[in-house]
Amino acid sequence: MRFIPTRIHGMVDYLMGLLLIASPWIFNFNRGGAETWIPVILGAGLILISLFTDYELSVSRKISMPTHLWMDVLAGAFLAVSPWLFDFDEYVYLPHLILGIAEIGAGLFTKKVPDTHPHHTANNADARTTTGTATTSRTNATIVDNSTNRPVDRPAMGSNADTRVPSERDRADRERIDRDRDRLR
Repeated sequence: MRFIPTRIHGMVDYLMGLLLIASPWIFNFNRGGAETWIPVILGAGLILISLFTDYELSVSRKISMPTHLWMDVLAGAFLAVSPWLFDFDEYVYLPHLILGIAEIGAGLFTKKVPDTHPHHTANNADARTTTGTATTSRTNATIVDNSTNRPVDRPAMGSNADTRVPSERDRADRERIDRDRDRLR
């Protein structure tokens, strides 16, 4: 059911934020009341939240993707019902309703885990753990295997060991890594 990649969602977030901020002037409903300020404030909030969400287009990964998506759904629902909630529906309602529904859809249909995580550099503050020759990186609440860019199970609290049971794919990958390492010697 969730088919929108987080990278695309991030692009849409920034564009939607700008569209919401500019919508009172684009669609000519800038009377200075709730009909004007609700989309402007929600657009600015969307851009701010996007800057701190755990996905590819953020500045700092402080807000988890599921939390961001729930905020999208709640903000979209608020935007969609705001013309009737603040009694300006007889003046304008369609931009609020359409953009609110679009925001709800983005929240409901976007993947909860980024497809890729940025490559780690010496300046990156993410904690790193190493198990054998496989490297994983910890970003917020997700541990990602750098060789496959896929989330892996979190080790037990206080443990430095990888406590998950290896799958057939893990064993095959490990054998491939060992074979490649032996061949390079």
